[in-house]
Amino acid sequence: MVIVDEKQFMIHPVAPPPPYIASSTSQPPPPFPHHQHRPISTLAALPPHLLLKIVYLTFPQTPGVDEGRVERQRKTLYWLEVGLRLVNKAFYIACMHVLRSTYLPAYDSLIRPPYTSDPFPLSLPSPSHTSFPPTSPTSPTSSSPYSPSPDPHQYQPQSILLQRETQILDLFIALKVREDVWMDDSELHLERDESFKDLFDLMQPRSRMEDLVRHYGVREGVVSVGPEPIAGVGVSVSTAGSGYTTRTPTSSSNPSSSSRRTQTRPRPIPFSSLSISFSPRTVGLILSNSSRKRTIVQVARNSRDEKLEYAAKRLVKELGVWLAGEGSGRRS
Repeated sequence: MVIVDEKQFMIHPVAPPPPYIASSTSQPPPPFPHHQHRPISTLAALPPHLLLKIVYLTFPQTPGVDEGRVERQRKTLYWLEVGLRLVNKAFYIACMHVLRSTYLPAYDSLIRPPYTSDPFPLSLPSPSHTSFPPTSPTSPTSSSPYSPSPDPHQYQPQSILLQRETQILDLFIALKVREDVWMDDSELHLERDESFKDLFDLMQPRSRMEDLVRHYGVREGVVSVGPEPIAGVGVSVSTAGSGYTTRTPTSSSNPSSSSRRTQTRPRPIPFSSLSISFSPRTVGLILSNSSRKRTIVQVARNSRDEKLEYAAKRLVKELGVWLAGEGSGRRS
């Protein structure tokens, strides 16, 4: 038995322990090694081809209790359209790959002859009219979920970003997935043909015409799809009014003379400023800016069944004449 004498502690107090100071050279004790914290991995951070494979695996392969396998897969497509693709950019790219490749045959079957369709362009514009470094484009309908896909954060061809018919395909998908699910849920639901009629009687040929004007216009040098030219040393760009002209000073025939002549040539119109007015009798080019819109070129259609390529070529030809006339008008 130990008898504690409290008086001894009061007479000889014990000094407190020294404060603990962490040393920068001291290592933490095991089993906790010192290492930097790694960022938390997420599903969206996976490579695109693996993320696409996961999206494909969400489709059921067996029938349910009250519905078949096809009906369950249609509901999955509806979920991709209204839910999963809105999560972030990576999921949007993977979901739209699946949706576009699934509904592209149905979209093509509703194109009115002799109209054509090309929502997935494979050709690139010329390098002088391209704002991004050229890459090897790949059709979304031909890639496999098992093959590596390009990084979605890298630059993409400008022609793919400018393809306006792709927007019509996306509108068709949004309408079609809803109609399919409603028809599976109720036999009394009737598909509304007038909704598809508006798409393929007006919106599809108009957007296709805009893409054709871009294609032929870039080839003829009257339409640009890249950034607008920047005025530099020795070059002045005039955009006042409606005259799209570029004036490049050149040396005169007499080297001793300080006078310079100005060579004026039409400057291509940015494709983002152009749109199409489409009707059964005429088609026109509309030039838009921050203040107003106006029709600058209009041509007549030979018939309702005229191919869009013919009308687009005539529009591009008349656009070149309009640009030349605007440039000569400003010079005079």
